[in-house]
Amino acid sequence: MCLILLAWQTHPNFPLIVAANRDEFYQRRTASADFWGAHPQVLAGRDLEAGGTWLGLTRQGRFAALTNYRDPACHKPDAPSRGRLVADFLCGHEPVDAYLDRLQPAAYNGFNLLLGDARDNGRLVAFSNITRQRHALAPGIHGLSNATLDTPWPKVGAGKTALAHALATLPDETALQHLLRDERIHPDTALPATGVSLEWERLLSAAFIRSPDYGTRCSTLIKVGADGTASFDEQTWLPGGLAGERYRYRFKRLS
Repeated sequence: MCLILLAWQTHPNFPLIVAANRDEFYQRRTASADFWGAHPQVLAGRDLEAGGTWLGLTRQGRFAALTNYRDPACHKPDAPSRGRLVADFLCGHEPVDAYLDRLQPAAYNGFNLLLGDARDNGRLVAFSNITRQRHALAPGIHGLSNATLDTPWPKVGAGKTALAHALATLPDETALQHLLRDERIHPDTALPATGVSLEWERLLSAAFIRSPDYGTRCSTLIKVGADGTASFDEQTWLPGGLAGERYRYRFKRLS
């Protein structure tokens, strides 16, 4: 997952709104969003190579999402899959802080993790194993790419601005869908230096990435209502940015 935009406790009808793009190599095998057979309360896509996921929601109101922290110089080839962090939280029942307390973050390559549980004081917590800090998100609009939360990379700043405008058009979701299809390549002078080539920095600067071998694989919109209802929409994307299948789920949180 390479771009997550959140409106947290800012809309009167939807305490949580998530607009996210997952970017990955097309050859990596993936299952689209669905309820998991062994854990029927979990709604998420699945990485079929390592067994984890990048973003998901449960019928009981647990939410988790993850992005990788981009720093190729510190990559550990034998580290466990970061996608297991999301899957394990969604499949479990621990409060957020208890779950984070038992992690061994140094074992993993760099990551950013967002965790929330409607039954755990209704907080949304951000944790990074780069900073080793956790904090509850303040109400507002937040953005996360492959640096720490709210690092002002160009696509994060543009996405947060677009999300703020899109909230005013709800329940029409057209503006939310459009912001996830933003293919603008940002100027070289605005790009971060993360240890990849300038060519890759340019490609990765877009909210929606299109290239022959790597790109945006799915776009996800989640709306959690103040009445306990949830909507989860996933648009899959094929090589070349062609639209694949679309999946729509609606359910009410179990008490």
